[in-house]
Amino acid sequence: MMAEAPPIKEITKTEATLLVLFIPSVDRMLQPIDQGSWEKAALQVLGECFDGATAFPKGRGVWRDKQQGGRLIFDEPVVIHCYTNKEALDKHVDKLREFLLKLGSETNQGAVGIVLDRTYMEIQFPLKEKNHGEQR
Repeated sequence: MMAEAPPIKEITKTEATLLVLFIPSVDRMLQPIDQGSWEKAALQVLGECFDGATAFPKGRGVWRDKQQGGRLIFDEPVVIHCYTNKEALDKHVDKLREFLLKLGSETNQGAVGIVLDRTYMEIQFPLKEKNHGEQR
């Protein structure tokens, strides 16, 4: 149910769909990533596609990497909120998908998650192997 706008005649825009994106601080091997660059890249994509977004300071989180036997990956993600609508999501889904895949693969994540309204969605990535067949 969408909230009704207050009677402020200057309101020119309302958006009812919340997109939440998490920018990790470490990869799945607990090695730091360049979080600031990825935060800026995410804000740029969300700004271009959906007219804006807000990044919140580092939180504390944990993710269970099932491909590593259930290893817990403790993290300090930046959480980005973006208000949008279904039409904009449909129009820009390819650019959003491209960013999520790039984030996950280039930063060696086990998964990249987003939330749309109340639904969490996750793209999983395979565990990369080192030379000589060792898993990393």
